Amino acid sequence: MNRQDALTGALVADTAGMGLHWLYDQEQIKLIEATGSLLFRQPDAAVFENKRGSFVHQARRAGELSHYGESARIVGDLGAGYSVSDHQQAFMATFGPCGTYHGYADRPTKQLVGRFLLDGENISSPSGMDDDQMPGLCVVPGLFAAGLTAAQAVEAASVISVNADVESSTKAVHSVLSQLMSGVALKSALSTAADAVEGELGELMRDALSKQAYEPLLAAQQFGMACYVKHSMPLCWHLLNHATDFKTAVLDNIRCGGDCCGRSMALGSIAGLAFGVPEDMRQQSLVNT
Repeated sequence: MNRQDALTGALVADTAGMGLHWLYDQEQIKLIEATGSLLFRQPDAAVFENKRGSFVHQARRAGELSHYGESARIVGDLGAGYSVSDHQQAFMATFGPCGTYHGYADRPTKQLVGRFLLDGENISSPSGMDDDQMPGLCVVPGLFAAGLTAAQAVEAASVISVNADVESSTKAVHSVLSQLMSGVALKSALSTAADAVEGELGELMRDALSKQAYEPLLAAQQFGMACYVKHSMPLCWHLLNHATDFKTAVLDNIRCGGDCCGRSMALGSIAGLAFGVPEDMRQQSLVNT
């Protein structure tokens, strides 16, 4: 088991699903799969036309990262020398005006860039907003790969979000990864991590683990397919609780529809560490893994 596979898994899962990211129509996804693999599809506005979803990745090409993956890559590049100030500067250099990332930015990203522009060098720490979506979890794969602690991951997540459920989710993903490295079985690690999450989010994650039948599409309909951690984390826990290999877990994540790239930050990192990332998927991804 290689810690780096947590980061590689998140990045590869993100690139694999980017072409169909935010397509919420499961029937349309089935029709697309009938024409070929769902993995590493070229973003195509035509498949979103008159369907429930948002086509936002027209500037990207197959195998490239979404904004989620790019945010994870930033932290991964900082590695063991991570600091909040370096993270903030790298985030702005990537997503800010004239930044290196050319593509869609979601609400948390826009809000953080706006805060940087207004506050400049006086940007606060933590700098994140009270936003209950998945972007804050982008920090976990890279920091875990570098051997950093759950507390450091929570501090890094607060650069993007200070929401309590995002903090709990950050701890849960880091907990599962740490347990896997210690030799704990995946199912047990998922259960232990879910038990530590308080409130409605914890109840939903435990409910996801209690489902004996593996029904990813129905689970997505029950828990929700959107970017919120209360949608994404229970669905990831259901998918991972029944996972047997990386590729199938990633495919099922895409089949569920909606925010597959956001879920990749949790699902891809955990499945990557648990099962390893197949070489053919590494090669199809256009990021350095």
